[in-house]
Amino acid sequence: MEEGGSAGLLVEGFVLLGFALGFVLLFRRLGLGATLGYLVAGVMVGPQVLGLAGDAEDKLHFAELGITFLLFIVGLELAPQRLWRMRREIFGLGFAQVLLCAVAIVAIIYLTTGFTFAAVLALGLPLALSSTAQVLPMLQSAGRLRTPFGERAFAVLLFQDLSIIPLLTIVAALSRNPADQAGPPGWQLGLMTIAAVGGLVLAGAYLLRPLLRLIGNLGEREMFVVAGLFAVVGSAALMAWLGLSTALGAFVAGVMLASSPFRHELEADVEPFRSILLGLFFLAVGMILDLQAIADRPIFVLLGAVLLISAKAGVIFLLGLLAKMQWRSALALGLLLSQGGEFGFVLFAAAERGLLISSEASSLFTAIVTISMACTPFLMKFTSSIRRPPGTPGEEREGPVNKGATALVVGYGRFGQTVAQTLAAGEIGLTVIDSNVEQIDVAREFGATVYFGDGTRMDMLRQAGAAEAEAILFCIDGDQIDANLLREVHEAFPSALVHIRVYDRRSIIELDPGKNDVVVREVFESAIAMAREALRGLGSSEQLIENAIDDYRKADEDRLDLQREAGDLRAGIDRMFVPDPRH
Repeated sequence: MEEGGSAGLLVEGFVLLGFALGFVLLFRRLGLGATLGYLVAGVMVGPQVLGLAGDAEDKLHFAELGITFLLFIVGLELAPQRLWRMRREIFGLGFAQVLLCAVAIVAIIYLTTGFTFAAVLALGLPLALSSTAQVLPMLQSAGRLRTPFGERAFAVLLFQDLSIIPLLTIVAALSRNPADQAGPPGWQLGLMTIAAVGGLVLAGAYLLRPLLRLIGNLGEREMFVVAGLFAVVGSAALMAWLGLSTALGAFVAGVMLASSPFRHELEADVEPFRSILLGLFFLAVGMILDLQAIADRPIFVLLGAVLLISAKAGVIFLLGLLAKMQWRSALALGLLLSQGGEFGFVLFAAAERGLLISSEASSLFTAIVTISMACTPFLMKFTSSIRRPPGTPGEEREGPVNKGATALVVGYGRFGQTVAQTLAAGEIGLTVIDSNVEQIDVAREFGATVYFGDGTRMDMLRQAGAAEAEAILFCIDGDQIDANLLREVHEAFPSALVHIRVYDRRSIIELDPGKNDVVVREVFESAIAMAREALRGLGSSEQLIENAIDDYRKADEDRLDLQREAGDLRAGIDRMFVPDPRH
């Protein structure tokens, strides 16, 4: 019996993966994205069409882990200081989006259907949420997650995920089911959420970090996979045990490890599981789609999807304009977040259990959400010419290719251009990557080949050929290179010389570069060049000029060494040449 069950699971897995592979490749080829391919594949293998893959509900419950893994990876991208920096977008734009979209959608359902007000709330509030599982991979694949546009979209999605708890509380409070009414009150759920988040923070600091450090010291590469899965599944299990959002727990665990030196390794290890489980989630959504409900009331479902997309896109577009976004970016944000989300399925099921809506209504609105999700790649594709400024090419760019170049240059802005062109003049083979689409297009106009990619990701560096390169030059601005990333680069590519552009001497102290690293302050040499020309213009002899510059360089180097040793900017203050008007 057990052997038969195992064989059945293997056959189902073979069928699911086969259909997923075929449809995802087809839809990718058509430029419509993987999500739509998974949904259509799920419909085809589901009980409504071919019936080849068994029970969809069980698969959906398991596949919801994909959303949990996704939120964990997103958390890894957000160090607490970055999250704090985005607080206005999260609690300003995010709150406004959920509130105004909920009001608009509830009003539409109330005016166009005969449902009770409790049912309208149970159906309308979930529709204010968008699909994190669909939108974030779209932003990541386009390289826009770290852009201002991507951060705004992420801030809205993050607030939506945070709002799941109060929405579940509202549905539970409206419930007519005695079993639901016996559950904990909303204030207790809130306290439980705060306590659980606090527990995860402590576990991250005093359990996971020491564990990762131990694994790193042992050099057991495969144990990082186990540790990553332990962190995700453990945080999700804690939240599930408390009856809270598993995705929120995984997100908090990710944020707590975002500043860990092993962040990139964890991300690389968990990513394949995230991709597979998220694909399985959309397969399961396609499988549970009630085609008979759609066939019985096709006008209701299609009109509902159109009204949902229109209402959300319109509200978010107006909010984007109020947030001082360009109208094209505001339109793109509205269309990108116009679909219903995967948590709608969870909330609809809770409303059905609470006897607020019928199973037929749950099926109809599940179909509306699914169709709205399927429309997103079409909307983004067919409005690209409207959203793009005149004369700007499309945003699909070629990722880095390993062609055996001698040096890898990360960043092709004003600094990186000078570095790359000087190396090219010295007949050094180069691979250049940059995450700015417009910069890549401008470079192409001048005949330069710049690949699209985020040079702070270890997987992207490997793809660009960092393992074979003799030098890696980080020419990106700001504080995107930190001590943890630098340490990982040294461990992964020990034979490459590393050159880093930094903002100032404070950045050097925080970065703590190795003795063989070359660190260049971005305005240091240009400031010395200006001083040289000023001395020359003031009539100083060439010998005096050279002596002055040599003396300053020596004093500055000595002072920087003392500052790095002490970790204090005031160290070596006696080595400074203090400006004096009497000279």
